[in-house]
Amino acid sequence: MSVATRLLTAEEFFALPGSRHQELVQGEIVEVMPPGRKHGKLAFRIGKLLDRWADQGHDGEIGVEAGFILGRNPDFVRSPDVYYVRAERLPAGDVADGFWMITPDLAVEVVSPDDTAEKVRAKEREYLAAGTAAVWVVYPSTREVIAHTPDGLARTYGPDTTLESPALPGFSCAVNDIFAL
Repeated sequence: MSVATRLLTAEEFFALPGSRHQELVQGEIVEVMPPGRKHGKLAFRIGKLLDRWADQGHDGEIGVEAGFILGRNPDFVRSPDVYYVRAERLPAGDVADGFWMITPDLAVEVVSPDDTAEKVRAKEREYLAAGTAAVWVVYPSTREVIAHTPDGLARTYGPDTTLESPALPGFSCAVNDIFAL
């Protein structure tokens, strides 16, 4: 006989005590391994590249590892390694404590050594299904970025190519610049 687990809402999840690396998937807490050193450096580098682009008149908010509510009943809360939200979509007023109530325009996931293909694909699908315009999956081992869009297309950018995205008009960067650690 199995014991039924009570599903949590995003608000209940946020109110839990303590510092943790967790996400909420279908109302259930999932432990997430804290990122390693290389993972952190890559996320920071991508954030810097996006910040430079934003400073050129593409206002919005760029951040790392903030929780976004991607679905309700059951609730999904995911925290991309890097995110971008266009200025016109930002909530009015001060930065509120709690999870984002909107989806990011761009979600970036840096693949860790313990990530499985199924886990990475599930995150990508969840972001896109919730309304995210682009998901970049960054593969440190092959020095590639795969850009996914809601139409089901995926484009692979490898070394010596230039990463661009329709979700970020005017953004471009050499993939080698992302991996120049």
